[in-house]
Amino acid sequence: MPSDPSNSTSESSNYTTVAAVAPASGPAPLSVPAQTPSPPRSPTQKPRSSRNPSVTSIGRKSHAPHHPSGLRQSRVPGESSSPEISRTGAFSSRDSAGKRPTFQGDNGIQTTESERAGIEEDYPDQHAEAHSFCSGHSHEPNVHTRLLSEHNWDNASGCGDENCRHGSFSIRPTSPRQGSFRSYCTFHSGVSEEGFGGAYPDPSAGGLGDAVDATHGLLGDAIADGLMGGGDGNKMSITKYLAKRHGVKARRRMYIFYYIPFLNWIRQYKWAYLKGDLVAAVTMASFYIPMSLSYASNLGHIPPVNGLYSFVFNPFIYALLGTCPQMVVGPEAAGSLLTGQVVRENISKKHWNDDDQTRNAQIAGMTTFMAGAVILLAGIFRLGFLDNVLSRPFLRGFISAIGIVILVDQLIPEMGLQKIAGSSVEHGSSVDKLIFIIRNGKYAHALTCAVSFGALAIIMVCREVKKRMQPRYPSVAYIPDRFIIVVLSAILAWQFDWESKGLDILGDIKARGKPFPVHFPLDIDHLKNASDAFSTSFVIALLGFFESSVAAKSLGIGENKKTGAGGIKNMHLSANRELVALGVANVVGGLFMALPAFGGYGRSKVNASTGGRTPMSSIFLSLITVAAVLVMLPWFYYLPKGVLSAMISVVAYSLLEEAPPDILFFIRLRDVSSLLLMSLIFVCTIFWNLKIGIAVGIGLSILRVLKHSTRPRIQILGRVPGTTDRFENAERAGVNVEFVEGVLIVKIPEPLTFANTGDLKARLRRLEEHGTGKAHPALPPIRRSDHNRNVVFDIHGVTSLDGAGAQILMEIVRGYRDRGVRVFFCRVPGESTHVWSLFERSGIVALCGGKTHFVNSVAEALRLTEIEELRYGEEESRLRFNSS
Repeated sequence: MPSDPSNSTSESSNYTTVAAVAPASGPAPLSVPAQTPSPPRSPTQKPRSSRNPSVTSIGRKSHAPHHPSGLRQSRVPGESSSPEISRTGAFSSRDSAGKRPTFQGDNGIQTTESERAGIEEDYPDQHAEAHSFCSGHSHEPNVHTRLLSEHNWDNASGCGDENCRHGSFSIRPTSPRQGSFRSYCTFHSGVSEEGFGGAYPDPSAGGLGDAVDATHGLLGDAIADGLMGGGDGNKMSITKYLAKRHGVKARRRMYIFYYIPFLNWIRQYKWAYLKGDLVAAVTMASFYIPMSLSYASNLGHIPPVNGLYSFVFNPFIYALLGTCPQMVVGPEAAGSLLTGQVVRENISKKHWNDDDQTRNAQIAGMTTFMAGAVILLAGIFRLGFLDNVLSRPFLRGFISAIGIVILVDQLIPEMGLQKIAGSSVEHGSSVDKLIFIIRNGKYAHALTCAVSFGALAIIMVCREVKKRMQPRYPSVAYIPDRFIIVVLSAILAWQFDWESKGLDILGDIKARGKPFPVHFPLDIDHLKNASDAFSTSFVIALLGFFESSVAAKSLGIGENKKTGAGGIKNMHLSANRELVALGVANVVGGLFMALPAFGGYGRSKVNASTGGRTPMSSIFLSLITVAAVLVMLPWFYYLPKGVLSAMISVVAYSLLEEAPPDILFFIRLRDVSSLLLMSLIFVCTIFWNLKIGIAVGIGLSILRVLKHSTRPRIQILGRVPGTTDRFENAERAGVNVEFVEGVLIVKIPEPLTFANTGDLKARLRRLEEHGTGKAHPALPPIRRSDHNRNVVFDIHGVTSLDGAGAQILMEIVRGYRDRGVRVFFCRVPGESTHVWSLFERSGIVALCGGKTHFVNSVAEALRLTEIEELRYGEEESRLRFNSS
């Protein structure tokens, strides 16, 4: 340990060197004179001392270990009157010995060489050695730096313990605070060395531009900086400032890797991943190639080959642009059924005949294209929050209704009643079809029933056996039971010539003309059908994105992590980029008249459980499907349609078996509104059609969101007995508070916008007259008017404010002023915020009486009311109030 500075006799330096923790070996720090004067402190600065009076700096030094590890060693500039020395930091590229130093992080925590190497490994070609940006020259650690021995109050928690790490990794403000508190990582209260500006940058940060710059606000950092190059000085965005500040190179390439994830994961791909990805792709192909034929033929009412196109293009494009490495996109039952509804509606309007499969495929392609365009535009405009509009009760009711609709629809081909049903029943509701099946069950085809229900029973038994055996024998997941059933049924149909006995088979499913024909969906011939398809396309996009986001979040790919022997790193789940990836995939699929394709949890789970680790499994799946389209289609000629219907019925059953846990949960909560919403959507879909169910569900969901967002949740506060600075919501159950005489304390715990301020005046009037917002407005006023001589607004929760909200608040304050009521605001956002700017420009500050009526706490506002009462006199104040 170095000697105490007070006993030092060396005169070789004008700066003090103190060491709280020193290495066990190494050169000793230079001795310095003991009487070096410290620079004068500003009037607003106070000496830093421990909040615990029992703790002193000497006591802290006395506990220093004899052989410290150096892990918590930190360097800060020595205090000096020299501006050059005081600006010298703890960063440098190399020290005097040519070795890399450790890099200082926030709160005195150092980034070691090994940690920095890990960061550079994760982001190659982007990180350089840290260097100075604010000061304009490199920061060299030298004898003038000292070890941190004093307690930094700005980095400490409020508990008073020096070793407490509460809030160590939270963002620190850059603007200087009043009093003795200093800004984050600064040595003078007015200068911010490490601040990144936040929403309202500190002008002294140097080079950081206005946060509300029009170019960056409209286009975003990726376009303004990545494509247009950004700017310097006042036009520099926060992202570019941080990149330049910390030595991040290749900033444009950083954006390219972020928005095209293929360029990120392909560099990390290893040969060790190849086997797992290939096995997973073959397993998924054996499951879902027959399933896609079923979706296209039985649900979408289009040629079966168009169902395979959804596995040709969509997984490949998602592998290039998607942010979830293990998710696999493909056609789903709900999207295929909704697409089939559009096709049926156009057939029912006699636009063409039922047998015109080419026209059916074109309408399906238009629906897929429009769904992709909707979801692509939503991603471009950053509407990734749209899936939140669909509540869990809405989804559960709608998906359960889809399961019933699919089960009833598939009963007709499973029993061989298609010819009897005709077009009238085919386009009717599920209730109409169920009545038809009951009345005409005696005309069912015996062989078709035997094959269909036999395949259904076998699939269900295999499904249950695999579910029970998989915990003990995980390899059973690799058994393609459905593919085996498809192959065996086709062989039996060919061997015993079931086609001649009345069994419907798939037949010739080759693509008409060239493979993968391209057709522009929005040509003149189809524009008359676009209006019918748009509403359904919007719902397909919304449901598909919701299912995809649920699958991605369930797989847990949103964070940087390694699985097994390794995994794709630095691929973070992004809702907006998912929208773009799914949108592009469906737009391309629509050009090839494919079914809508989105991520599915079951399919992605199969991919992950069978060895798929990277998006390369999706690329392999696309290649296998291309081979199936070009080579394997003739082998499906004898495939019975009843077997395809049985496979779809199993999917419908899986949709239904998810409902009972949710229903029981809402019953246990006694959530009547959620149960009613679920039941209403289910009934509308079953008794009418999917469109009615969708319209009712989305309408009720939007109404619930609007009702919640437009109701101002203001509170009346009361003081907790026995305290002077504790205030609680007086309307909360079990809270014992007392009201302050002559003062109405109102808390606004949320942002104020045009949506929730329309009813603010009426609710404030209820608080003034009744002391609660829950009383009916018909009740006469029971609170005396002299109890409202002063109004205190606690607006700590008002983190944002728009023009309409500011206007309503200004009118409220003006009304109080005209009545002689004094208005105070406490815990208002800082003067550099947009909220304070609107307060000043709207005239609220002037109407209240200036900045003196804006304080930091409710208790301080109450003290100001007492001062006002003493200044004017209580009686005079009451007379003035009554006369007004």
